[in-house]
Amino acid sequence: MADRTVIVIPTRYESKRFPGKALVKIAQKPLIEHVYRRAEKVRGVDRVVVATDDERIQRSVEEFGGQVVITSTVHRCGTERVAEAAESLQADVVVNLQGDEPLIHPQSIEQVIAAMADNPALPMATLKTKIRDENELHNPNVVKVVTDRDHFALYFS
Repeated sequence: MADRTVIVIPTRYESKRFPGKALVKIAQKPLIEHVYRRAEKVRGVDRVVVATDDERIQRSVEEFGGQVVITSTVHRCGTERVAEAAESLQADVVVNLQGDEPLIHPQSIEQVIAAMADNPALPMATLKTKIRDENELHNPNVVKVVTDRDHFALYFS
């Protein structure tokens, strides 16, 4: 039987900006565990998995009782890693939750899932929020999205 909704957390060790970030301890727990625990709080989710190509991350996730899907080492981005993992999951809705979002509000993810449930014709959805701080506008680590009047993304930068 297929899981209706699955959260996949793409995580790799060899990050260009911060290698090993997923395993950095925050309050005695690795970053990836904090993200995983937030994902578990999302209502209506049947399963949470970490998609990784790294044995160190796999061990860490399994040590705290999480589930892991091992993926290829050739992926250029987390979306490709999630797509590979999704092939083996048999889910109706797959949520890509970035592995460096330990403070994400579960309700935010629920909003995305609701958008997908309300409009089955949508192939995908993403969260967005208005930038209110000019520093974020110029920060290259903050993803920006331009949308049309119907809130469909035109491009990300």
